Amino acid sequence: MSDSPFIVEVTRENFQQVMEASQRVPILMDFWASWCEPCKALLPILEDLANEFQGRFYLAKVNTEEQQEVAAQFGIRSVPAVKLFLDGQEVDEFTGALPESAVRAFLEKNLPRPSDDLVNQARQALRSGDSDAALGALQQAKQIDPTNHRIDITLAQTLAAMGDAEGAKSALDGLPEEVQQEPEVLALRGHLEFESRASDMPEPAALEQRLAENPDDSEARYQLAIHKVNSQDYEAALDLLLELMRRDRSYQDDAARKTMIKIFDLLGDDPMAARYRSRMFNLLH
Repeated sequence: MSDSPFIVEVTRENFQQVMEASQRVPILMDFWASWCEPCKALLPILEDLANEFQGRFYLAKVNTEEQQEVAAQFGIRSVPAVKLFLDGQEVDEFTGALPESAVRAFLEKNLPRPSDDLVNQARQALRSGDSDAALGALQQAKQIDPTNHRIDITLAQTLAAMGDAEGAKSALDGLPEEVQQEPEVLALRGHLEFESRASDMPEPAALEQRLAENPDDSEARYQLAIHKVNSQDYEAALDLLLELMRRDRSYQDDAARKTMIKIFDLLGDDPMAARYRSRMFNLLH
């Protein structure tokens, strides 16, 4: 048993109370077993973080040997397994003994922060095209919560929308290494890279004219695809790059395939990415 007010042992008797508590405070539920060596490595990390975060989440420990009904309710097949609950719903999970830095990144990504309302205000202002209001909200957020990486990501997005590509890259470069791999960060870096590439290219109309006159103009096809990405016409861009792969696979050291992969990063889990990834692989074989 732990003496910490932020750590609880889950039993069949108190399980419902723990789940109800997740309506008020995030619950990190750790499924473990005494025979599991990775569990023994992970548990002290979770306990230390629960105490460090001082109530931003509660750690609920489930001994799967003693609480088989609870483990079965969540379909636990291997341990350690860690699930995060917010408002009574499971919002994220991981398995295996992650290092402290990875667990911390998992928590920071998912736990509510005191600055979240201001970050959401900034994002809403950005969607409305009011970059100045977005910057104002982010400045307030930074003052009350300087370690919230979502502020810096939103700042980079705002600067990019204002045309300050260098400022956006600088904001992204300041993020911790584990945050650099988040889909939102990778997508923004991709957009900045495509915008940079397109800056020295001919206008789309001129490229379309060149292709109409010479369908084998690989450079025009490739550059037009870059413009299509910047206008968020991803399907047209991918079609152009697939055609370039068919016609001139060696163009700029397989640039068509490499660029398609970058677009897939921009699309994330969009079904379009899976569809075109399959078509790309079919061309490779």
